[in-house]
Amino acid sequence: MIEKFNGIFYLIIFLVHFIGIAVYCFQTIVGTKTFMDKFGIDHSAAVIVRFVGALMVGWVIMAIYIMFVRPNGVEGTWAFFNLIFIIHACVLATNFYSIKIDKTGLNEKSTNEGIIAPAVFLILTAILCYGLSDKIYIT
Repeated sequence: MIEKFNGIFYLIIFLVHFIGIAVYCFQTIVGTKTFMDKFGIDHSAAVIVRFVGALMVGWVIMAIYIMFVRPNGVEGTWAFFNLIFIIHACVLATNFYSIKIDKTGLNEKSTNEGIIAPAVFLILTAILCYGLSDKIYIT
């Protein structure tokens, strides 16, 4: 398995990234009320919070498939990694705008986590795209 990821470093980055995403999935789908209370989100937004969590579950399922089921591991999975990178970039830009510029819906519980988390995930994905480029861009 380590060879599929060009060594232990990129395997760890992959695991950290997708375990982090899985944590957000759990918080938004199973621990919805606690997650919403943490950020001062009205409970009427539970459906959309779970909707976002469900989208992330798809990423985690695909990561598990690539890691444990797919015979060639990450080979030829450029579309998946690039899509995750683009999504993180869009979430970062949107959240930066929402938190720092527009400020609609901010309250006393609002934090910069909405900027920091996607920035960290974006960096991790960029490292993966770069470090696995010899494998993921094989067609």
